[in-house]
Amino acid sequence: MFSRNKKDQFGELLHDMTVNLKEAATYFSSFSLEKPEDVAIFSETINNYESKGDKLVYDMIVELNDTFITPIEREDILELTNRIDDVLDSMEKAALSFEICHLSKFNDVITKMAAEICGATEEIAEAVDYIFTKKLKEVNGLSKKIKQHESRCDDLYREALLALFQEEEDPIRIIRYKTVYEDLEEIANFCEDVSKTLNTIVMKNA
Repeated sequence: MFSRNKKDQFGELLHDMTVNLKEAATYFSSFSLEKPEDVAIFSETINNYESKGDKLVYDMIVELNDTFITPIEREDILELTNRIDDVLDSMEKAALSFEICHLSKFNDVITKMAAEICGATEEIAEAVDYIFTKKLKEVNGLSKKIKQHESRCDDLYREALLALFQEEEDPIRIIRYKTVYEDLEEIANFCEDVSKTLNTIVMKNA
């Protein structure tokens, strides 16, 4: 159960993680490629967000090791930390794929999927704050919204692959865009994993 008397440094760290994640997703979804070298800048910037996320994960592990009583079960805090980190790691992987695949622009599919991912991270940030302000009833609704973002990404992914194999004749371009679409869909899946972890925490603490 929640500790009433302990300063919530865990909530603060998780808040910082989700803010960093949300900022990375906002950058990810709003960036516009104007020249070929821009994709390297894009990848490097996302990598910087991921490095900051890794530092926050380390700080969380240190805090968990140094604290006897936690506001919720330490296993749940660690699980939530790792699932949030998975989203950021997969975002870095996608950004690297953009660079490796030499994308010259973000097409409509990439833009739409990135927007859905950005929306999911906003719901994640809000839901995590609710966990640590004891507004547990609000979390399930946000988890449903995260799932909706993930479902829309799935639909975009399927439609994009269908169009890619029907309309594109260049096998190299097929490989490049298929890789990027898969990486974006993976980010959305990791967002859904965060929502499942949040739901588990709610059930344990309701």
